[in-house]
Amino acid sequence: MGELLDRMEPLLAKMPAVRPPEGHVHFKNKLMWTAAVLLLYFILTNIPVFGLSATSLDVFQYYRALLAGASGTILHLGIGPIVTASIVLQLLRGADLIKINTSDERGQVIYMGLQKLLIFVMIILEALPNVLGGWMTPDMTVAAMFGGNTMIVMFMIFLQICLGGLLVVFMDEVVSKWGIGSGVGIFIVAGVAQGLVNGFLNWETTTDQFAVGFFPRLFEVIGSGANFIEYFGLEALALVTTIGLFFLIVYVEATRIEIPLAHANVRGARARFPVKLVYASVLPMILVRVLQANIQMIGMFLSSVGITFLGEYNGSTPINGLMWYLAPINQPQDWMWWLPQFTGAGHAAWEVAIRVGIDAFVMIAGGALFAIFWVKTAGLDSKHVARQIQNSGMQIPGYRRSPAVLERYLDRYIPRVTVIGGVFIGILSILANMLGIIGFVGGTGLLLTVSIVYRLYEQIANEQIMEMYPFMRGFFGGKE
Repeated sequence: MGELLDRMEPLLAKMPAVRPPEGHVHFKNKLMWTAAVLLLYFILTNIPVFGLSATSLDVFQYYRALLAGASGTILHLGIGPIVTASIVLQLLRGADLIKINTSDERGQVIYMGLQKLLIFVMIILEALPNVLGGWMTPDMTVAAMFGGNTMIVMFMIFLQICLGGLLVVFMDEVVSKWGIGSGVGIFIVAGVAQGLVNGFLNWETTTDQFAVGFFPRLFEVIGSGANFIEYFGLEALALVTTIGLFFLIVYVEATRIEIPLAHANVRGARARFPVKLVYASVLPMILVRVLQANIQMIGMFLSSVGITFLGEYNGSTPINGLMWYLAPINQPQDWMWWLPQFTGAGHAAWEVAIRVGIDAFVMIAGGALFAIFWVKTAGLDSKHVARQIQNSGMQIPGYRRSPAVLERYLDRYIPRVTVIGGVFIGILSILANMLGIIGFVGGTGLLLTVSIVYRLYEQIANEQIMEMYPFMRGFFGGKE
């Protein structure tokens, strides 16, 4: 693998990328770039794919909050290709199949180029099944413009969603290099925020003749005198879960071990390095959910071409077979078999229990595993953090100023907290999905949103500190 990467180095070094800033970007300029990209994101999520039929199926229906895209629009794929490429790359590195030293400039170029190449490949691989699987069908009115040739329209649809995937990649790079936070995180927040607003205020009616939105449904159920528990019980449970989860994740984000630091040359300059309970953040949960989404997409594609040994589908919902057991729990109706709205018709309680157990295992074990991979890939492990502290001129009071000493000290906390945080977020996510969340954004989606917003607030505070005290930029990873 090493020889192959060496041969591919010229190609990887020339992969298209957003030019990074040559020096420090002022805080106001970062805000401007972030706001501009967010505005562009909202615009693109409202541009429908030309030639797409209104009857097309959304294969990512249950993952929209995480994929940060919009069904049937230019950004149909959302951040799916970026996250899938990250999964593949992290698994390859975790299995030690590729060895790239990202501590030097050459290794960073190869790693970033390989990641970009994988993203481009994943854009094609995720766009093709949507078209070939018959989920994104051509509009016959548009096909008539090309003499009834639907293949031309399908190719146009394919090109448009691939273009949207490329735009998301470069928009994410703009935010990461010129703005605040990451584009992936900001897009997730934007998508979940839209889902929450829709979940609270949507007046559209469902099959039971009551509105979808929380408040319209509440008023209609009370006004009609209908059975409150039957027609509003799950919505009330979702409200309690949403509010409780919001405050719980804020509390968890604030739970940390703070390691005291002092500047070696600037007397009186002190700081603290926080090792949070959720040290790897909740972003690794995106990797778990997107992995599940890709497995379901493969099952749907096989079912659409007549290969049903893994299970059959009703639209985007598995109804039997292995894929039903592997499908994640997204709402109370997926496991509460005693409800009339139960989605698993024909499945016994013991089968539901197995499905819940598999989902819980995937979320908890996957949360811990991907948290470990994420910490290593993002340079948050003890070795990288020790080097970062050393380069910033800081040291732990009472300890010799040496990267090896710092690394041994950090090893007391970071590896353990990483695993504990991954397991905790996995448990929290599965419970939130089982109890339901307002707006059908999913427990994982709400967890991500609250955590991303909280960390974005912290990053803005750090940016302001760096504006006032430039010598701190080295510690926070900024440029002089």
